Amino acid sequence: MSSTFRIGGDLEVGRLGFGAMHLPTAPGPDRENAIAVARRAVELGVTLIDTAHLYGGGANEELLAEALHPYPDGLLITTKVGVARTGPGGDWKLDGRPEILRDQVRQALRRLRTERIELLQLHRVDPGTPLADQLGTLRELQTEGLVGRIGLSEVTVDELERARELVDVVSVQNRYNLLDREHDPVLDACAAAGIAFLPWRPVAWGKAGAENEVAAVAAELGATPTQVSLAWLLDRAPVVLPIPGTARIGHLEENLAAVRLRLTSDQRVRLDRLAEESETESG
Repeated sequence: MSSTFRIGGDLEVGRLGFGAMHLPTAPGPDRENAIAVARRAVELGVTLIDTAHLYGGGANEELLAEALHPYPDGLLITTKVGVARTGPGGDWKLDGRPEILRDQVRQALRRLRTERIELLQLHRVDPGTPLADQLGTLRELQTEGLVGRIGLSEVTVDELERARELVDVVSVQNRYNLLDREHDPVLDACAAAGIAFLPWRPVAWGKAGAENEVAAVAAELGATPTQVSLAWLLDRAPVVLPIPGTARIGHLEENLAAVRLRLTSDQRVRLDRLAEESETESG
């Protein structure tokens, strides 16, 4: 199992990344700790960090820049656009209008202190704006040199296929974990096309029987259930790049240690069976 993946065929990153969403951004001790967590992630070899305009209206992007700029060679910070405070009363809503996407990209460039976003993801497909307009805007930004590569988030197989007719899609970020495999078809489509698949919420629990089995596998390996769930994702397909998030250094170190875990074929079968049972129960 390779520990790296080339997004778009050329942008090499470690397969276990970091999701920055949970990092506190308000001034004070929690923010200082968040900065320390981000720096520790890079110290431990993380080369893929995920953020978004939605996370604090760009405050999360600013936090990462404060913690990590000037960025070390090989570090990819990917951000997402397409959710804006343009709803009634300034509420957050999906907004993929070209002017909104352009403005959020300009803000991201300023906040991240960079001249180019190497991987920009559409946070959600806005049903109120033609897909061709949304992706056409991102393609224009790519042509202008402000964006390197284009990804999507929370899409179906049909949406992915439609998008690929308009732009070169190099990544998809959908909710996915051992017990939540709704997007198996999307992952399979990404694997077939060599598209990076970034599962968000990569660790989720709540079913006692499943938790007991995962804990049993963890005990056999001298690992934690969280590490087992991440190892299962890494073993699921070579295009899978989990982005677990945390605001604690201890949890960060635990998560990243999962890259060294190796499941036996028997353990893999047992965990796969859990996933199938969970899917049957939910259906």
